[in-house]
Amino acid sequence: MPMPSSSLPLTKLLPSPCPPSSAALPLLRRRAMSSIAAAADPITPSGTRVGWIGTGVMGRSMCGHLMRAGYALTVFNRTVAKAQPLVDMGARLADSPRSLAALSDVVFSIVGYPPDVRSVLLDPSSGALASLRPGGVLVDMTTSDPSLAEEISAAASAKGCHAVDAPVSGGDRGARNAALAIFAGGDPATVRRLEPLFAVMGKVNYMGGPGKGQFAKLGNQITIASTMVGLVEGMVYAHKAGLDVGLFISAISTGAAGSKSLDLYGNRILQRDFEAGFYVNHFVKDLGICLKECERMGLALPGLALAQQLYLSLKAHGEGNLGTQALILTLERLNNVSLENAGSSNL
Repeated sequence: MPMPSSSLPLTKLLPSPCPPSSAALPLLRRRAMSSIAAAADPITPSGTRVGWIGTGVMGRSMCGHLMRAGYALTVFNRTVAKAQPLVDMGARLADSPRSLAALSDVVFSIVGYPPDVRSVLLDPSSGALASLRPGGVLVDMTTSDPSLAEEISAAASAKGCHAVDAPVSGGDRGARNAALAIFAGGDPATVRRLEPLFAVMGKVNYMGGPGKGQFAKLGNQITIASTMVGLVEGMVYAHKAGLDVGLFISAISTGAAGSKSLDLYGNRILQRDFEAGFYVNHFVKDLGICLKECERMGLALPGLALAQQLYLSLKAHGEGNLGTQALILTLERLNNVSLENAGSSNL
């Protein structure tokens, strides 16, 4: 009896694959070798094309460092005027993230909110990944959702590309001084390969797989939030106690109460300098992501929740475009005091 078709060997049931023609083999081999070589090429100013999406308070300084280090940059910003200083330095201006990525080996992004990240990187018609060549790398430096970082990594991998989440801490001064703390998540070999680029902007810290850079940055924001609350409360207390607040913050800066927040913002607060090194609006966004992650983890962080409420009050007063040091305004309103001219001897 003939063997039933269902019991035939699998090789007999499936059509034989059509082998590539001898003429096509060299082309396929060249493409495969090109992709492997591209992924392994070292990062150098002469051999690496860099694209940059987002040239605001932080991005503009970070781009400037890369250009001064000799890297050729293509830039994109929704508000073209914000990219003009970089164009004047010699950067090429792209009309979309997609066109930028077509001219780039490594694409950085530092934009406002998670939906912006999704749009500039993953939008199928205009996003960077749509035109990034195999072996190319996406590096998102926005503070964003860890789950979105994981999604970007998976989408990049499906296209033969790489993705790293690398949010930063240090504010506008850290960006200007190339002294940022960079929290990187992704494939460790890819992060190591990007070190020449990261070194131009600050110090990279490898935190683990995709999304772990975002988790580290969120933990950083939780720490800063409570530190900022403590700083402005201490300043209001010192003022109410009749101290010269300038002398007070100078005195505590070298003791256990010293902090980066005090160094960066203490005198700015006394000078009523609320210009944004990091926007209240963006900090509220970051703390909101933190709270969402805490809810998912079943984690209670009351200091974080309090800081979020105090910063939200700034937004309610139309002060979301001020810097995070404007938190003093909330404490002044709560206590019906003003620290204006409270530290004249230190100014």
